[in-house]
Amino acid sequence: MIVAVSALFWAIVVLTCPLFFLGAVVVWALTLPFDRRRVLLHLYSSAWAVFYVHVNPLWRLRTSGRELLPWHGGAVLVANHTSLVDVLALFSLFRPYKWVAKASLFRVPLMGWNMRLNGYVPLVRGSGSSVRAMMDRCGRLLRIGAPVFFFPEGSRSADGRLGEFKMGAFTLAVDHRVPVYPVAVWGTRDALPKHGLTFRQRADIRVQVLPPLLPADHPTAEDLRDATHRALAEALAGRRQ
Repeated sequence: MIVAVSALFWAIVVLTCPLFFLGAVVVWALTLPFDRRRVLLHLYSSAWAVFYVHVNPLWRLRTSGRELLPWHGGAVLVANHTSLVDVLALFSLFRPYKWVAKASLFRVPLMGWNMRLNGYVPLVRGSGSSVRAMMDRCGRLLRIGAPVFFFPEGSRSADGRLGEFKMGAFTLAVDHRVPVYPVAVWGTRDALPKHGLTFRQRADIRVQVLPPLLPADHPTAEDLRDATHRALAEALAGRRQ
């Protein structure tokens, strides 16, 4: 049964993506003159992503704490990362932000093109020039009140455990004096493994926004990074108990 559901799900994705992308182009064109931060396009994209979570009978999604997130104002959001489904689940926050994502994803037909329309931020791993360009771009976004969203581990966890955090997100938060919002994600590794497209089992997916951490309360970006790591680690450990 799970194999059949997997095949049906991916067929739905293939058939509906062109329609959703056409809708995204229309939203982008109509709102471009007045929506500088492309908030409406991002919310449309959020509905597009969450549709795929709710259409899958093997997945159940619950989201809490979104009221903590700002509608306007600079902020850095960070989440743990174990599965491709994390991205779909995190769109359920329905708050305006800009993803920082692998540059290769922007070349994926339809979904990657939509990332470009949204003004999300590409990053080439291991490229110093790309990192500098990403930091500059995120800085400009924060100055106009657009939050940015990072997976600070850099890639999906192979074993589900929280890995070490890279510094970029926390350096930005300190330099621009904006809060860091940790966002804990559970259950997505059960939904879809790191390798392969066949679902493994039913998944109870949970997204929870944790209280913000303020740069003023931490002497350095490293301290802010470590405090964020502890907050996410404690939330994830508590959920597993």
